[in-house]
Amino acid sequence: MTAPEGRGIGNGDSAAEITTTFVGLPRDSFRILHVSTGNVCRSPITERLTRHFVQERLGILGGGLIVESAGTWGHEGAPMEAHAETVLADFGADASGFTGRELLDEHVIRADLVLTATRDHRAQVISMGHSAGLRTFTLKEFTRLVKAIDPATLPPLEEGVVGRARALVRAAAALRGWLLAPNAEADEVYDPYGAPLTFFRSIGDEIHQALDPVVTALTGVPART
Repeated sequence: MTAPEGRGIGNGDSAAEITTTFVGLPRDSFRILHVSTGNVCRSPITERLTRHFVQERLGILGGGLIVESAGTWGHEGAPMEAHAETVLADFGADASGFTGRELLDEHVIRADLVLTATRDHRAQVISMGHSAGLRTFTLKEFTRLVKAIDPATLPPLEEGVVGRARALVRAAAALRGWLLAPNAEADEVYDPYGAPLTFFRSIGDEIHQALDPVVTALTGVPART
């Protein structure tokens, strides 16, 4: 099977270059995979916002950090939903060039961190095997765990974002059994597919609030106020 095309920014790429194939990726890279159902609403928003917020903090998304997305019932080749594009524009993030993908084994194998919209998505990723359990979280679950990690215990960014990201995932996995969700819904990002723009924007705000502590932990740089 041919390896699928990645959609992150590899080491040394400019912010405008949003496509990188698996061939020729830097050996020392860290791949974040966002997963939802159709890969036209939640996971595209999360993918592009992650990339945008990292770029805001570091000036460019590089150093081997790659961000992409797929769907468990992905609309292969489909464009992002128009309301999702509007939400990204609200945050100043780039929605251009996006096409939906169905989640494949190759995506999970290559991912260093999988962040899903819901617990069902997390279960589906883990059921695919590939030792994915310790690196697969719902987005909000990962946020909750990251907030409990002392940033001083992570490698400084000067040593590279890849090493810092790997340490963050290990620390979050170690905490998972100790910091449980207050209720079943706390780790869910609900599907806005077919909903009005106001609901898409509320989901966008949820994703933004969940991503902010994660990106701060990854980069060591807080959001600008």
